[in-house]
Amino acid sequence: MLRYFTKMAENAAKRLKTEGSSTGVKIGTHNGHFHADEALAVYMLRLLPTYAGSSLIRTRDPAQLETCHTVVDVGGEYDASRNRYDHHQRTFDTTFPGRPTKLSSAGLVFLHFGKPIIAQKIQKPEDSDEVGVLWNKLYESFVEALDAHDNGISAYDPAALEAAGIEKRFSTGAFGLGAVVGRLNPNWNDPIPSDPVEAQAEEDKKFLKASARIGEEFSHDLDYYATAWLPARSIVHEAYSKRFQYDPEGRIMVFDGQAVPWKDHLYTLEEQEGETDKKVLYVLYPEKPVPDAKWRIQAVPVTKDSFQSRKALPEPWRGARDAQLDEVSGVPGGVFIHASGFIGGNKTFDGAKALAEKACAF
Repeated sequence: MLRYFTKMAENAAKRLKTEGSSTGVKIGTHNGHFHADEALAVYMLRLLPTYAGSSLIRTRDPAQLETCHTVVDVGGEYDASRNRYDHHQRTFDTTFPGRPTKLSSAGLVFLHFGKPIIAQKIQKPEDSDEVGVLWNKLYESFVEALDAHDNGISAYDPAALEAAGIEKRFSTGAFGLGAVVGRLNPNWNDPIPSDPVEAQAEEDKKFLKASARIGEEFSHDLDYYATAWLPARSIVHEAYSKRFQYDPEGRIMVFDGQAVPWKDHLYTLEEQEGETDKKVLYVLYPEKPVPDAKWRIQAVPVTKDSFQSRKALPEPWRGARDAQLDEVSGVPGGVFIHASGFIGGNKTFDGAKALAEKACAF
């Protein structure tokens, strides 16, 4: 199945490369209330040379859509060979390789054109390992949320939450990637021009603003994962391979030069190696990439975004600073331990390592 989708994406990319200039290329999507998926789909397409100077038609008129080079989120058809990317058909059940969420128009465009977009960004071949890693990461970290939002899929099973008696403790402001676009739609009581052409033009302006807004977030993620997260992968791999130098059970991982984004890469490495009992508990790194920098000790969270640590720093140390921390921990050079025990600091690497060793044995 993965090979099938990869081949489809390759064919789409080849088709774009042979279709020449973007002059006269039209993208079609529906008019009326707009959503995050088609707003992002249009933005992503316009990152590619073929669509860079494209015009946009927002309509549900089949005759007008037929004049478009590419149509997203409308038309009742998913046919990559004709650049038709709608997902509203009753029979539609396409998902991204290895993921369970049914695609929206954003997911469909990313499925077929995500690799060319990424390859263009990092100047690597579309079939390179780096492009493949980023393609999967960007889908899971960004695009999938829009697919789920548009298809009415909750992040958690509502029935399971109700059965467990779990309720939200506070409002999150109803703000997420979907709201980035949704809140830019006209209000119900905004004045509407009496001229239909003028009214459509006003609506289209709002859509383009929304497309640029969600696109800005996508491009920010693409830039981060391409220029910061991906280069950190090899550094984390090296630190992970050396973990037994610092602890016989591999529970302490050290970054010698400076800290890098490590959580995703660590979890992936552990999953690949099937580690269940000997997981990394603490990560050590200098606060700054200078010789006399203070050192941090951070407890590995249960999941990337969790506030719960695999093993928080010992309770008697929490909230202590300086001399008081030296006294309760028995390790000189203490700086602080956070009140929740997820992070702390020492003036030297040896001090941070001693804290980690004591915490492992606590």
